[in-house]
Parts: sequence; structure tokens; C-alpha cells
Amino acid sequence: MTGAATALAQAAPAVSPYYARTNTFSVFGAYSGDSSHIFMGDAENRKLLDFGVAYGRKFFLNLIVNWQYNGELLPVALESDPVVLNTINLTGPTVHIEYETTVQTTPCVPAFYSFYTYTYTFTCTRRWTMGEGISPVGFQWNFRPHNKLQPFFIGHGGCMHSTRPIPIPQADSFNFTFDLGTGFELYRSQTRSVRAEYRYHHISNHNMANMNPGIDNGLFQVTYSFGR
Repeated sequence: MTGAATALAQAAPAVSPYYARTNTFSVFGAYSGDSSHIFMGDAENRKLLDFGVAYGRKFFLNLIVNWQYNGELLPVALESDPVVLNTINLTGPTVHIEYETTVQTTPCVPAFYSFYTYTYTFTCTRRWTMGEGISPVGFQWNFRPHNKLQPFFIGHGGCMHSTRPIPIPQADSFNFTFDLGTGFELYRSQTRSVRAEYRYHHISNHNMANMNPGIDNGLFQVTYSFGR
């Protein structure tokens, strides 16, 4: 019996002491409800909503750090700009005129003006722009990989394309992007985990258009990962 037990123990695969995958596949959603001049962007009050997938590959692993490649693909990258609806009502003769203008960099402020022959109303609305993006250059560093709960640092560089120029009409529909973030990854098993993080996210056309206000967002992202 002792010999059989020893043989079974030798035949059983060794269990890794690390919560780390060689290849990682992920799906994620990210949102930012505002933008401001954090470092380089000047366009304020812009929102982002992203849905995407990611691939990771382990480079180096020890007791301290799990260093991985991480690339992301964004089939859905939505950006929202504040828009002013301008309404002019003339009283003699009676004429009603409406048109939209995109807020440049400062927040939209509603207003109403009344004059002898006409009224002028500014109404703040929003306009979402559809886009897609890719971040092929990226790295992730998970610390304490022998624990289920791991703090990490992550960063990417890439580009995005939108159906119209963002964040203003004088900008470009093609932009470069980069992000830096940190958070925690909780492993539910050796192969599956959930990640929550905060990122500084920047969008800029690198002065390839007439204007380049840039967008700085604080992005919150939740990611579900699996692999082996």
C-alpha cells in the first residue's frame, strides 16, 4: 500500500505555488464620467465608455513580481462631448432658429438672454461619438503573486479612430492614446481572476490637426480574466 501511495503521489502533477497564468485572456468594461486638466489634456467635461478584450503573456515570475505583456483591443470606444443647443426666437417677424455648437474646452454653462425683438437660449446637451481603439504596447506588473489578492501596476500605448473629430470639430478623428493605472487583482482559482483598477487615460492627436486640446480622464475599469 505504501508503494502504491508513493507511485500515485509521484504521478500527480505538482501544484504551482503562484497565482499566475502563462497566457491570459480578458474581457473588460471601463468608464469615466468627467475629464479635466490632469497633466496634458485641456478639454473638460468629456466622458468615456469602453468595452474590450485583452491578451496577456507571462515574461518573468518570482516571489516578488509577475511581469506580463498586456495588449488591449477596443471594438467599442465611446467618447461624449458637451454640446450647446443654441435657440433663437425672433418676434418680428416670427422666426425660430436652432443649431448646435461643440463646447471647446471649458464646461458648458446654460444661459438665457432676452432682447427687444428676440430671445437667445443656451441649453447644455451631450453628443456621443462612436470609435474603436487598440493598445498593442502594454505591460502589467503583479506583486506578491503567491497571494490570491495582488496589487498591480499597468500601462499601455496605442491609438483610436472615431466617426468624427474629438473632442472638438477642429481636432482629428484619429488620435493616439496612453494610460497608466493601478489596482488589485483577486484570483478566484489558479486560472480565473477579477481585476479592479483606476487609470490615468490620455487622448491626443499629437498636433496632426488644426487644434489639439487633448483629453485627460480618470478611468475606472473592471476586468474578468481566465487562461492557464
